[in-house]
Amino acid sequence: MYWWDTLYNVLNTINVVILYVIGVPFFLQLIYMLLFWIPKKKFPKSDKINRIAIVIPAHNEEDVIFDTVKDVIDNQEYPRDMYDIYVIADNCTDNTIMLAKEAGATVIEHYDDDPKHHMVGYALKYGLKELLKYDGTKHYDYMIRLDADNHINKEFLSLMNDAYNAGCKIARPYESATNMTQSAFTKACGLYYIFDSRCSSRVRERLHLDAHVNGPGSLTDMDIIRRIDGYDTVTMCEDTEFNFKRMYEKIHPHFVEDAVVYEDLPSTLKDTLIRNKRLGHGNTVLLARHTHKLWFYTFRNLNFSFLENWLTYLFIPICPILCLWLPGFYIYAYIYHWLGGDAAFNQTFLLWGGDWVTFTTALIIFCISVLFAFCGILQGTLMVLSDYKKMGAQKRRELISGVLLFPVFSIVYVITITIGIFSKPKWEHVKRNPQKK
Repeated sequence: MYWWDTLYNVLNTINVVILYVIGVPFFLQLIYMLLFWIPKKKFPKSDKINRIAIVIPAHNEEDVIFDTVKDVIDNQEYPRDMYDIYVIADNCTDNTIMLAKEAGATVIEHYDDDPKHHMVGYALKYGLKELLKYDGTKHYDYMIRLDADNHINKEFLSLMNDAYNAGCKIARPYESATNMTQSAFTKACGLYYIFDSRCSSRVRERLHLDAHVNGPGSLTDMDIIRRIDGYDTVTMCEDTEFNFKRMYEKIHPHFVEDAVVYEDLPSTLKDTLIRNKRLGHGNTVLLARHTHKLWFYTFRNLNFSFLENWLTYLFIPICPILCLWLPGFYIYAYIYHWLGGDAAFNQTFLLWGGDWVTFTTALIIFCISVLFAFCGILQGTLMVLSDYKKMGAQKRRELISGVLLFPVFSIVYVITITIGIFSKPKWEHVKRNPQKK
């Protein structure tokens, strides 16, 4: 046996192991899709009205901040005197501060000359510590975090209040989009992210697994904020790390499905790349820092939630495997068999390199690709059939182009996340698409 034969056998063994490893999180997502029919969790209506602090970190968000604050003030089915809005204006050089005040928010100004600190975590760390000064007289029960481009449905605060009084210390809402119907691209992008709300989060809540609480619309008990003296994460994916830390403290995060937060989706490939570069890099660092803890707490607490979180975030390092390893290995395998001139060679399979193994491999890859496209379209179809109104559509047919483009966007997602993993992204400004919900 020659050295190239040994190399091929080693690489082929590694490839088989990789296929099994990446198959586990994909199988988990398939389970979530198959359990699509499970009814959602509803929290009992509460008569108790709690005091809420709504916190909005913002950096140069003059295009959207006024409408975001004004919408929360004018359109909530919740007593106006029981919630206050705080905008944490982080290193703003535009009219964000003036517009936030004009809309009715209290503004906490934050300035930091260190470019390494120009991330939302540092703004929240400072802003929430300042919020505790107001808390001395206001006595807030919990806070809701919004992004500067977010809008919320009119029942949002009431529904979160019900969840809080039912015992939820940390909770996330259903995440949709303000500009879902803007283009086929935003429809496909929205369907990709909405899957985690409609399918994954619903199943987690019904199976008593911890919700993935990651930012927009999230609820946090003020006792937690007081105990940690504000905020205790400043990484690029600070919201996810904050959730992990609370899970380690045996706090069970929940999902409040009827409370909907609408965020502004990237409407171009460029803005998608900017966003996913942050996600790719940030979540890779996060996974490296917390993998051992998630496994440790899985076995110490006998709680599958930690392992489920790890398997879900494992999709991030899987992206470069899908982009680089799999194409590279199968191109190499084709060349190896084609140049090997082995006995199985015959003219019928010349295109596949001359042997049944490579032909079968190519056939399997083709079938997987077809299955991937079919599952993507089926997944998008199921979400549109049940939740099109939450997506901002008046009729289901408005979202058809997004369903058909859904598998293509999944590929775009994988590629842009891969680029992010191998880059050092800055906190670049993403173009906003101001729209009222």
